[in-house]
Amino acid sequence: MKKNPSIKTIFSSPIHFLAFGFGSGLSPFAPGTAGTLAVIPIYLLLQTLDLIPYVLITCIICLIGVYLCGASSQKLGVHDHSGIVWDEFAGYLITMIAAPKGWIWVGLGFILFRIFDIWKPWPINIIDKKIRGGLGIMLDDIVAGVFSLSVLQLMYISFY
Repeated sequence: MKKNPSIKTIFSSPIHFLAFGFGSGLSPFAPGTAGTLAVIPIYLLLQTLDLIPYVLITCIICLIGVYLCGASSQKLGVHDHSGIVWDEFAGYLITMIAAPKGWIWVGLGFILFRIFDIWKPWPINIIDKKIRGGLGIMLDDIVAGVFSLSVLQLMYISFY
């Protein structure tokens, strides 16, 4: 399949629709950022949960993502197509584990995750280059989420 799938292709396939973050990955500008923005309402719903259910749902999203991202990538014939943003969903939700309530933390988590996801410091850059398939697509964002989570929690501890 061609590198830039049509809207019809994405919306007619449940795998593509989910992998493309309910269509947010179709953004012509910064689809990863659009995907991260698209998960914020989902985070706002999940933040009301206790820690263990939140983490369990986030883990399930990560596991489902390995399949979704791999299947969508394979169907498109492009490894880690820029429109596949389910990995950004998972990475941001990881970033926000046990995050303090409030829009400042939602925004800081967004900024931190985007920085780590775009910058890809070690070992994220190695994972991004060496691991293929759905696991590779997901794992670099999972690690970026863990880095962002760590920095966000350190910021909270430092300021409060």
